[in-house]
Amino acid sequence: MDPDEIAREVDQIADAGFGGVEIAAVHHSIKDKSVLDTAHHGWGSRPWLDRVEAALQRAARRGLTVDLTLGPSWPVAVPGVTPDDESAAQELAYGHVALAAGATYRGPVPPPAYEAASGVQRQHLLAVQAARVDTANSTRKETGLNLDSVRDLTATVSDGTLTWTAPEGGDWVLISYWQRGTGQQPESGPHSSPAAYVVDHLSPVGTAAVTGRWDDMLTPSLRRLLKAAGGSFFEDSVELETDGLIWTSLLPEAFEQHTGRPLLPYLPALVLNNSNQVFAFEGQLTRQIRHDFWETVSGLFNRHHLRALRDWAHSLDMTLRSQPYGLQTDAIASAAILDIPEGESLGFKNLDDYRCLAGGRDMAGHTVLSCEAGAYNGTAYSTTWDRFLKTMGGAYAAGVNQTVVHGFSYTTAPGVSWPGFAAFSPYNGAPGYGESWGPRQPTWRHIEDISSYLGRVHQVLQAGTTRADVAVFRQTGYTATGIGASWFTATGIPLGWTHQFLSGPVLDLPSATVSSGRLAPDGPGYKALFVEGDFFYSSTPTLAVADARKLLKLARAGLAVILFGTFDQALTPGVPADGENDQLRSVLAQLLALPNVAQVTDKTAVGDALAQLGVTPDVRYATSSTLLNAHRATADADFYYLCNGKHAETVKPPVAAIDHDVTLRRTHRGAAVPYLLDAWTGEAVRLAHYTQDGDDFTVRVSLQPGQTMIVALARPGRFGDRNGTRPHAVATDADEVLFTGRGLTLRATTSGTYTTRLSQERTVTTKIPAVPEPITPDQWQLDVDDWYPGSTATRTEHVRRSLTLDTLAPWSQISELADSGGIGRYRTTVTLPADWTTASRGAVLELGQVSDTVRVTVNGTRVPSVDRLHPVLDVGLHLRAGRNSIEIEVAVPLINRLRVAQPAVFGTTARQSYGLVGPVRLVPYAQVVLG
Repeated sequence: MDPDEIAREVDQIADAGFGGVEIAAVHHSIKDKSVLDTAHHGWGSRPWLDRVEAALQRAARRGLTVDLTLGPSWPVAVPGVTPDDESAAQELAYGHVALAAGATYRGPVPPPAYEAASGVQRQHLLAVQAARVDTANSTRKETGLNLDSVRDLTATVSDGTLTWTAPEGGDWVLISYWQRGTGQQPESGPHSSPAAYVVDHLSPVGTAAVTGRWDDMLTPSLRRLLKAAGGSFFEDSVELETDGLIWTSLLPEAFEQHTGRPLLPYLPALVLNNSNQVFAFEGQLTRQIRHDFWETVSGLFNRHHLRALRDWAHSLDMTLRSQPYGLQTDAIASAAILDIPEGESLGFKNLDDYRCLAGGRDMAGHTVLSCEAGAYNGTAYSTTWDRFLKTMGGAYAAGVNQTVVHGFSYTTAPGVSWPGFAAFSPYNGAPGYGESWGPRQPTWRHIEDISSYLGRVHQVLQAGTTRADVAVFRQTGYTATGIGASWFTATGIPLGWTHQFLSGPVLDLPSATVSSGRLAPDGPGYKALFVEGDFFYSSTPTLAVADARKLLKLARAGLAVILFGTFDQALTPGVPADGENDQLRSVLAQLLALPNVAQVTDKTAVGDALAQLGVTPDVRYATSSTLLNAHRATADADFYYLCNGKHAETVKPPVAAIDHDVTLRRTHRGAAVPYLLDAWTGEAVRLAHYTQDGDDFTVRVSLQPGQTMIVALARPGRFGDRNGTRPHAVATDADEVLFTGRGLTLRATTSGTYTTRLSQERTVTTKIPAVPEPITPDQWQLDVDDWYPGSTATRTEHVRRSLTLDTLAPWSQISELADSGGIGRYRTTVTLPADWTTASRGAVLELGQVSDTVRVTVNGTRVPSVDRLHPVLDVGLHLRAGRNSIEIEVAVPLINRLRVAQPAVFGTTARQSYGLVGPVRLVPYAQVVLG
């Protein structure tokens, strides 16, 4: 890589309006790994560090933050660590031999059931056990065993051999346990010389290998530049790979400290073969054992990995951003530890996966929930920003407020094809994950429109603090599972309710107090706590005694609590100590006796229970809707982000347009009026048509699928307008009432007499004269800048094409453009009447179907950014009597060109329908200022 090219690409990102970059060492698309000179230029080498320094220096000039991945690719790995090192990732492998009653085994300790990974040279025998088979405990995949029969035979092993005779009265099994390295390397290596191996994520020594390597690499100049960049170290999702059970030497001791019981007798119920359980005890006991084990693992991961890395990052004046999922660990608790927790649009199955991380973030008092966004399988060079925005629209409603766009590839590498090196494409010979954004993409011409929109959404969603209606208590805090909350996910959200997930450790945070009936009153301010059976263990009503006591304390402080399920018969989630279930039920009996606590066993009764407890949402819809919402509050404003989206991208049927009233609650003190904040243009305009009932404001919301809207309830004049204290409309039969620079204004697209009732309890009658009919242009001049492969992988040739169109159609249906990608400029003229004036007339331009990005110019003046999911623009200020020129510039992805330029990779992709399809209409309106 060339330092000057790196600086140039940092400039390209800054010029496009982005606020930071993440440097990630990935090259999955390079099939011939021999071209990778890891001996001289691998991750962590001196040349690599010099290139990092070049990026940091340029970013400092341009005001960009810089984040660095903790290692090459993922999971976190360190060059020079070997699979047999104590700091390397560990597994527990098992071996077994079946014995009939009375049979004797003489021979070597049963070896592991599967071979060690390449590079693993040593393995340590942890234990040997015998257990009697109990078919009553068997499942379709697991051999049943009797826990009371488990015998430790480790001390009888001599020189690697074992002699043991099975008792009479049933079949037995000998089980050996072997600790060894997993031999896992970061994905798509090699990355370094010497090779990097994944570290133990559960022990201090594994983390020390990571931090020690960085401490050795960071020169004083790099440390200064990192501090100046103000960025984060970043860890991707924790994708530890092993055929056996994830392990660390600390586990036996940590398990006994956590549970008060030794781990070894329980091992048969824990060992894995190719991720499948092998043995089982009685069903409930097996569930409890596995719960205790993974809760122990979770504590080790959060303590020795995430917290240790975070504290080390702070010592360098940096923060830690991480995707804390992939293991069966408490990601909610992890999110509370991290400076910036992160999810991903590719791996998350629905919006509740984000709500898990958001709960931890907000209870810890942090601000940002990040998202690795826009990676779609098999869509390289065909991803549209429309799809990206629809994906992120719902994620923002679920708590995301930072977007890390996936991704921007370095320009070139040996052996790549046009339009340059793409880190993830080709992928196994086919189009890869997501895009390589940048100037190689035609849509980059309009990228500032996209980045500005994202930045404004982030600005709103990072303001103040989150406000959420309900906290859902989760006994097992996994995420990236797609598992939601009873009633709230399916029924509550479509009615306006918002929720987040909490787990036991989060209720130990300082914020876990109650004031005026609100949990975490200075943060998310939950009005109720909802507790249900553990979805991850057959929805069993379980609670740890310590967690039940926390709930009792919160309820006694005035928090409304709803228990869904037979919690009067609840069990502990882990193996109970003597009398522990009785203690639990005693605490729950006290909880259920409180007047602000309800127990329901039918999920359809949850809504009624909330109402009886006096709990209502901050946002309400009269009927079920696909509208999603997020609420942020400051000392002088409530910000409501609204999106017509869906809970998961895979949900069918597709979302339809909505048009209905929405009631929003003011939660801050002081006077307020509603403002519409346009994230596409940056304009803040007071809404002119709404009703108010105390703290409740009811506005009309009309949104296309995926479209968003931001409403602020703020003091009059907060956004610098002059309409803050003027009367508003509470009802009208006109198309629209809005505030303009001239005051309260009525608009209509047809002539007639319209009646408007004002907030002063005064009714105004307005007569609208004749309005010109909508105009549909019947001819277009289309000039195309068609992009072709050039003489090198990074060179693009441009062919100019000019066409006259009588009918708009996608490029794929125009013979001259069927395989084209690039930029098209559509030009037409419309004629308006001689009496046209901008004071009394205007028009909206409806673009209809258009893909992908678009800009509009009217009479030589560019109109503010187009809402990509509802391409309708008010162009009234730019029109004049007589002839008016309209230009619509559309940027089209490259996939149709790549289908024919590289058929071996992209030929199986269907030809895409891009371009301006319409129908395009100019719809005039008349407007009158209401006295």
